[in-house]
Parts: sequence; C-alpha cells; structure tokens
Amino acid sequence: MPKPVRITVPDILARKGKEKLACLTAYTTPMAQLLDEQCDILLVGDSVGMVLHGLPTPVGVTLDMMIMHGRAVMRGSSRALVAVDLPFGSYERNADQALKSAALVLRKTGCQAVKIEICDGAAETISFMTARGVPVIAHIGLRPQAANIDGGFKAKGKSDGERRRILADAKAVDDAGSFAIVIEGVASDLADEITTAVRAPTIGIGASASCDGQILVVDDMLGMFERTPRFVRRYGDMRSIIEHARDCYVRDVRSGDFPGPSEIYGKTKK
Repeated sequence: MPKPVRITVPDILARKGKEKLACLTAYTTPMAQLLDEQCDILLVGDSVGMVLHGLPTPVGVTLDMMIMHGRAVMRGSSRALVAVDLPFGSYERNADQALKSAALVLRKTGCQAVKIEICDGAAETISFMTARGVPVIAHIGLRPQAANIDGGFKAKGKSDGERRRILADAKAVDDAGSFAIVIEGVASDLADEITTAVRAPTIGIGASASCDGQILVVDDMLGMFERTPRFVRRYGDMRSIIEHARDCYVRDVRSGDFPGPSEIYGKTKK
C-alpha cells in the first residue's frame, strides 16, 4: 500500500473558500495515529500543559515540552500537516528570538509549521519568519497565553474598539504571510468579516461556522473532562467509559476474578 502524501502549506492555502478544513489537537503518538487519516491539520497545542500536565494555563509550557510532544505526533502521523505552538516566552521578544525557537522546533520535530499568538510586533515577526522558510499559523482573538492579563479565558471583540483591533490584527498577519489564521472566542459576525477580509484560510474555535475550517482540543471533543466549554460539541463520553472500565477492573482484582486462567502463563515444566 503506498505511503500517504503529507498535506502541505500550499494544500491548506488552496482550501480557502472550498472544502472545510477539519483540524484537531494531538499530543501523543497513539492519538495522532487515530486522527491522522481524517484530519487536515494536527496541532500540537500548548493546551497540552492543561490537558496532559495539569497546569492552570498554558503559560508554564516550555519549548522542550512542545518539542517532545511534537516528536510524538510526527511519529504517529503521515498524512496531516503537523503544526506546533511556540509557547509563552519563546517568540515575543523579537523576530530573531522567534526564528531561533521556530527553527529549533522544525529541526527537532520534523513538523511542517509553527503557530504563534498575536502580540505587539507579531506581523513583523511572521513576515521575518516566512521570508526565511518558516510557515506560520497566526492565532487571534482570545489568546490563552494572555490569560494572566485577561483574568482568565474571556471572549474578545465585544466592544467596537476591540473588534476593530482584532480585524486589523487579522489583516496584518494575513499580509505578513500567515498561511492560516486561528480565530478563537469571538462573535460569529466578526469571524465572518475576518474570513471574508483575508486571503488565508480561517480556522474557528468558538467563532463561526463560516470559517474555512474548525479546530477543537481533542480531549474536549471526546468528553474527557467534566466541564465542556460552550463552543465544544462532545462527540464522545470517554470519561464515563474510562471510569466504568476502572471500576470493573478494580472489582475484578479485589474479588480475585482477574487474572483468570486465560490471562496467566502455565506452570513451569520440571
């Protein structure tokens, strides 16, 4: 059977206004193997800090952590474009810092792109990196790495001034060469306006069905947590399945029913 051809940056760009892009986060090899056949983009998000490492926000995630999980996802995928988040503190200082961090991630993981959240000077940084061969996804609207400034994860674009600023950000990162733009936590009409205004495909999360694609944290989509964000549709209830399996296992161990005759090795022959 021929090896799948991995989706490229030009392939993503060509999907603007056409077939919707289906994207999910992935952090491990087994999950990447399960998602790869159907997903267009697998994002190794810094949400890994909250999902797998128990951190309250992504701020504590390091470049080494992102590289480790990026390698795992690359080992489990062969079709989807894999992008890795640059974590807090690894790109904001200047374009040189961002390029150094991005080059390290690309070199050590083999991924196809990096993602950065918008901050002061982000458009210039994106232009600098793309001119030097680094494909970049821009992240606008609600910025999880800014949770400490915002006092939590709060929707954006509620005021006229904030709407204008987010739209201006979108146009700036589009002009700078972002090949996709993640729009998180904004009013649907603002996401619609952005999608129309930019050349790059937009990927919504808590935004609008009119975006060129959608992304969710895979563990949210699978129902791994008690709390589900408003913008998430749960396509599974893995938490209940795991809890049931746990209870059955503990019951069988304590009753002596596990392991049974078919689950142990025979006696040693003398």
